[in-house]
Amino acid sequence: MIIVITPEEHIQNETELINELFHERLDLLHIRKTFISQEEMEVFIQKIDMNFHSRLVLHSHYDIAREFNISRFHFREIDRQNGLFKPFKNKLISTSVHDIETFNELHEEWDYAFISPVFPSISKKGYGKDSTILNDMKKRSNSAVKLIALGGINENNIHEVFNSGADGVALLGAIWKSNQPLKVFRKCRQNVLS
Repeated sequence: MIIVITPEEHIQNETELINELFHERLDLLHIRKTFISQEEMEVFIQKIDMNFHSRLVLHSHYDIAREFNISRFHFREIDRQNGLFKPFKNKLISTSVHDIETFNELHEEWDYAFISPVFPSISKKGYGKDSTILNDMKKRSNSAVKLIALGGINENNIHEVFNSGADGVALLGAIWKSNQPLKVFRKCRQNVLS
């Protein structure tokens, strides 16, 4: 599984690129635009081909899900820890963790969890440079929740992540910091399939 996470800030031609990524067989898109209004979120989603709405994951503005046939919600680690989430009927929920011990404690209500940073971050300079998560993934004991690796993943190291036991990857900086995001996505997908 390959997931792409939107940048928090707007990128020129972002929704056009998102539609192209889905045509290239992107599995899921996490919409992380927590600083925009509900109206701006609605406009953003309207620009994404409605055939792909079922593959969108909301990080905020959950109440617009019904309007757009969205059945996936993501909750930050802090929200989960503070009990600021609730299981939804007929919805898939995901979350984030930053160590394998926390991942192993997640209950089966979670469809998957991002674990990060696997490698030094592309989008947050200096973040994750001393991370041991890739090696720590060998200590995984939770098979009820899918493990999605995040942080510094690109076309050159994606194979290593899957070989370490990840069920999927989430791309952020590799896509949005690239001059050729579609080419990067195609290479990542190709490297996963080979």
